[in-house]
Amino acid sequence: MEKTLREEEESIEKYLEDKNVRPVYKRIDTCAGEFEAFTPYMYSSYDEEDESDVTSKKKVMILGGGPNRIGQGIEFDYCCCHTSFSLQEAGVESIMVNSNPETVSTDYDTSDRLYFEPLSLEDVMAIFKKEKPDGVIVQLGGQTPLKLAKSLEKRGVPILGTSPDSIDRAEDRKRFAEVLEKLSLKSPDNGIAASKDKAREIARKIGYPVLVRPSYVLGGRAMLIVNEESELDKYMEEAEEVSEDRPLLVDSFLQDAVEVDVDALCDGKDVFIAGIMEHIEEAGIHSGDSACVLPPQNISQRMLQEIEEATYRLALELDVKGLINVQYAIKEETLYVLEVNPRASRTVPFVAKSIGIPIVKIAVRLMLGEPLASFKLGKRFSAPMITVKEAVLPFSKFPGVDTILGPEMRSTGEVMGVAVTKGEAFVKAQIMAGEEPPKHGTVFVTINDKTKKELLEPVRSLSNLGYNIIATEGTHKFLSDNGILSSKINKIYDGYFPNVIDYIKEKKIHLIINTPLSRVTRENAFTIRQAAIKYKVPCLTTAQAAKALIHGLVEMKDKGFSVNSLQEIHANHKKN
Repeated sequence: MEKTLREEEESIEKYLEDKNVRPVYKRIDTCAGEFEAFTPYMYSSYDEEDESDVTSKKKVMILGGGPNRIGQGIEFDYCCCHTSFSLQEAGVESIMVNSNPETVSTDYDTSDRLYFEPLSLEDVMAIFKKEKPDGVIVQLGGQTPLKLAKSLEKRGVPILGTSPDSIDRAEDRKRFAEVLEKLSLKSPDNGIAASKDKAREIARKIGYPVLVRPSYVLGGRAMLIVNEESELDKYMEEAEEVSEDRPLLVDSFLQDAVEVDVDALCDGKDVFIAGIMEHIEEAGIHSGDSACVLPPQNISQRMLQEIEEATYRLALELDVKGLINVQYAIKEETLYVLEVNPRASRTVPFVAKSIGIPIVKIAVRLMLGEPLASFKLGKRFSAPMITVKEAVLPFSKFPGVDTILGPEMRSTGEVMGVAVTKGEAFVKAQIMAGEEPPKHGTVFVTINDKTKKELLEPVRSLSNLGYNIIATEGTHKFLSDNGILSSKINKIYDGYFPNVIDYIKEKKIHLIINTPLSRVTRENAFTIRQAAIKYKVPCLTTAQAAKALIHGLVEMKDKGFSVNSLQEIHANHKKN
């Protein structure tokens, strides 16, 4: 018979404590009983014998990322591994808490001690009481451990690095707005809706399009760019319950803006900017799905200085000790702050490899109290070469899923291209992501009115390179009117043979540039994108990605790739 306990979590904790009901820890026998096992793998059990064999050394507990999922994956595993290595180098015992056996951070030689336990408040507190570490690190495992920070601190757990209050100032929408106002920094117009009617009211006041999302999301889950009220109503019908406890965030969507990611280190007094990354895709594409280039290639010096200054001020105002990630948007030479994450971000491994500095290890030393100045990093590091990060998307594994990118993250990994030019680096990244562009052949182009002028010269460049251009009626007319030779092809629903799908099936199309504008045109082009996945034809759905690839193809004409290891690149950079 089920019984609902209408009790607060703390009262249940106290009850269990008073009754002396607490878990013990067993060791996983990695030798299957054949030999004595010394591997410190622990899991909890309610039993009498405890095998944890706790030490009296100086120790720090690391909260890992939990299960790998879209939006929170191997980048935090990387961060947790480097955290453990940094602690060991500093003579501190590292205690890893993570429930995922398929990570490097849970390998036998990564940490001194490992607990295979869920990242819940109850389980983490039980381990803390058993081990009694000198502190707990929450900012290197992503959003999952970060959510535990305030509750852990409330129970007397020392949180190393950025304080839970500072984390809350960045996470809480109202408190963060106060921070931006104090620093005179701009953000897109926004509002918080606790009801469907309030969401409509905010959207009307801000003006469409708007970006809507539940509060506290992971990987942009359930985020959507809404262009009109009917779309908002449909979203609200399908959304989970909206209430005071689970409000909906409504933001003005900045069209035609460039998004920028910044990763930095701070010790509360000094700031080091490790990397400024310019997104290749338009603002509104989730940062985990957007290709980006480091250092930026198309941002003015004035804007770069403004980005640096804003990052310094935000890091110091939030009293960050460790890593901080700031996401900006630039529209018409105006800087907007989108969000601040006082933790490691998914771009940290990319930045660390690009600049050749172990920024996670340094962040851990800052959390342990070492000053940033002792590392002699300066204010901002210059990358030795141009690096491009590209997302690896799993569309071939999920038939029926649309390939259009948006605010909800879909990528399951990322790759990196390195070269002395952006074009070569981008082409390398595309090849590594499994989207190798054709060196010759036929390109199918269907572009919306908004991006026709933007893509005119890039498509001309493709034609000049010797590619055959075929296009739907509107795009064909536009190209012809501007002196670009192309062949007209029938749309799917024209009822004439052959149409574009027939060409894709017969391997007569080798690259697709398809930039839908509205939801209607996206749905009309859905079949084309599905055929592209099925028949393994590279398909670009944003003007920015198309321009970057074409630029790379032009640059790489009659030219081979440069090949250098990261070790060689960084060694030569240090010599110079």
